[in-house]
Amino acid sequence: MIKLIAIDLDGTLLDGQKKISSRNKKALQKARAQGIKVVICTGRPLAGIRPYLEELDMQGTGDYSITFNGGLVQKNDTGEVVEKAAMKPEDVLDLIGLAEKLDLPLDVLSDEVVLSFPTSPQHLSIYPQLNPLLTFQAASVEELSAERLYNKAVVGYHQDYLDEQIAKIPEVYKDRYEVIKSRGNLLEFMPKGITKAFGIAALAKDLAFSPEEVMGIGDEENDLPMIEYAGYGVAMQNAVIQVKQKANIITASNDEDGVAQVVEKYALN
Repeated sequence: MIKLIAIDLDGTLLDGQKKISSRNKKALQKARAQGIKVVICTGRPLAGIRPYLEELDMQGTGDYSITFNGGLVQKNDTGEVVEKAAMKPEDVLDLIGLAEKLDLPLDVLSDEVVLSFPTSPQHLSIYPQLNPLLTFQAASVEELSAERLYNKAVVGYHQDYLDEQIAKIPEVYKDRYEVIKSRGNLLEFMPKGITKAFGIAALAKDLAFSPEEVMGIGDEENDLPMIEYAGYGVAMQNAVIQVKQKANIITASNDEDGVAQVVEKYALN
């Protein structure tokens, strides 16, 4: 029996126009009416998903969100934190050095603010275009502080050049951090061990749910740990091949109400 449905946003719940279809909304409303917890599980910060939470009426008591690729689990109504994990200033400094060597832009998310570091004057970040709801500010290494929370680091740039530079990342960085692509033009660095599966497992434990009672739905590399963790691991038809290979269910694409189709089939009475 499914008790928790964790859903990625981009390429999953959202269609190609970044909209939530009427059928998807209705399916999730019915699931919640049955007592199933429905949770957005995304790489975005809370500020980047608030309009969707409002649209889905998921801002009340008992509603949760999993943001920063599993690095923050919190209650939507009060903001109370269930679980959190973050980078240290020395991690950010380490990644600034890597970005400079690779001639890539680097943005670091710190709660509700995105800190933009001048690591590549020739290659400006496209992350502001990808996340227009977020607040960006210029930053320098001198401003790094142990008093501040650094949730994750991201490189947003055009895919061809980004992929060329990703191939040059030394293996030691993959030992230190979770290094994942969440979109073709977006590379993310998370604290080691922090994935969407980490966030879902923390919430499931808090709610006394087992992995077998969880459905996870996604499409990109950063969804892979969630797909592997969930008893019902669902890949969208538009998912990358790695996700499809690990999923035990493949639903329709994000432009064909794939979320609604799988929820209707496996979760609704």
